[in-house]
Amino acid sequence: MLATLVVLALVGGAAVWYLLRQDDDPPPAAGPAAPSAAPTAEEDTPAAPTTAPTAPAPESSADPRFVKVGQCVRNEGPAGGKPKLLISPCGPKTYEVLRRFDGQTSGEKDAEAKCAKVTGYTNWYFFDSQLDTLDFVLCLKLR
Repeated sequence: MLATLVVLALVGGAAVWYLLRQDDDPPPAAGPAAPSAAPTAEEDTPAAPTTAPTAPAPESSADPRFVKVGQCVRNEGPAGGKPKLLISPCGPKTYEVLRRFDGQTSGEKDAEAKCAKVTGYTNWYFFDSQLDTLDFVLCLKLR
């Protein structure tokens, strides 16, 4: 019986490790409200499904999943490509988070509609995963 439990624990650990290694980058994101040098992204194709993370990153992470209103992010993604936002100190060419909407999002149109109600926003970003409780929209202002 002990051998069976050890084997099950090893298989379970290997499965968790495999799932965590599947997607190290943030899922699909958003683009600007108007053309500019801001975060942009293309919609995911059906051939590239995203996996929901099984364990949260530590609070000290630069992952945008943990950004709060008033903090800033910078885009480390390629120009005109999929954005890769990282929490960073506020400064020139960073984006201040004006509003955060947690919960289910359906994508670009939803993000744009939510941020349209936020005064002063210049860009938006969304995280849409298979697990709707992890979804969020950020309304950003270019500094």
